[in-house]
Amino acid sequence: LGMDKRHEGVQQWVADLNRVMREQPALHQKDFSTDGFRWVQRGDWEQSVVSFLRQGNGSAPPILVVCNFTPVPRENYRLGVPRGGYWKELLNSDAPLYGGSGLGNYGGCEATPMPYNEYSHSLSITVPPLSVLFFKPE
Repeated sequence: LGMDKRHEGVQQWVADLNRVMREQPALHQKDFSTDGFRWVQRGDWEQSVVSFLRQGNGSAPPILVVCNFTPVPRENYRLGVPRGGYWKELLNSDAPLYGGSGLGNYGGCEATPMPYNEYSHSLSITVPPLSVLFFKPE
């Protein structure tokens, strides 16, 4: 992989994903416990988008993971979240750094007090095609 320029984005993605996994307690503290995982949107088979929260111990903030399994971007895609405030986009697999188009959420977005899918707040995000996004509340 090292000699092929096309693979540099994949190598960078794996490095950044490993770094975020180490740095964010919610992504590793409760790997073997059912209370470390919570669905956000599991039934959106029509748009092929899956989203879930990973939760850590105590005051560790949750991490929202959103996956788009289609080659179609999802604009203004609404998701419920457990708290308001700004949700920082930690990783976006469609970023130019990883060889993607750069479609995303400009670093994050603000949760509004609009209840959605059993959550007290919601986000309206852009989900790039064939992508994975990670968000963390600040």
